Amino acid sequence: MLVVDDGSSDDTAESARAAGAHVVRHDANRGKGAALRSGLLHLLAAGFTHAFSVDGDGQHLASEMPPLLAESRVDPSAIVLGARRIAADQEVAPIKRFGNDFANWWVSLAAGRELRDTQTGFRIYPIQTTLELGVHAERYEFESEVLILAARRGIDIRTCEIAVYYPPPGERISHYEPWTDTYRIIVTVVSFLVRWRS
Repeated sequence: MLVVDDGSSDDTAESARAAGAHVVRHDANRGKGAALRSGLLHLLAAGFTHAFSVDGDGQHLASEMPPLLAESRVDPSAIVLGARRIAADQEVAPIKRFGNDFANWWVSLAAGRELRDTQTGFRIYPIQTTLELGVHAERYEFESEVLILAARRGIDIRTCEIAVYYPPPGERISHYEPWTDTYRIIVTVVSFLVRWRS
């Protein structure tokens, strides 16, 4: 297991190493996209062909990995997404639901195809293919840019529905800023649309 510690100020790196993970650490926070890129580059150099990304906020379940792995085996060149299934008894802030739905609409528009849960952090990336897309984003919009470029270049994007765990609101840890980060995603999408239609 590889953990990318993106400039944390706690004992994340030490705890991960103690649990047996290899750690890549950024001295300062550079953003989710930068962390993903660092992880992909490290794995590629180590000889790996695929990366299974899992956000560090605790919502994703290891038990949900097998369906994505099966889809990746069907088409190893595909990017595989875990689309979050939110149970009726799980509380999700309305602004977060709106942000995800809004981002899904914009990313699907730019990708030229309907995509579900474009903001999921539970994914399988074919490493070489993903890096060759030339994604420039450093923060949350990285994941959107990957999907847009992959779809436009004919790379298959597969989706599996997954269960997730949402801790009680007071225990949740997330650095996603609904207004700021959704705005960044929209700017990324619009820049592609303007470029392709000009």
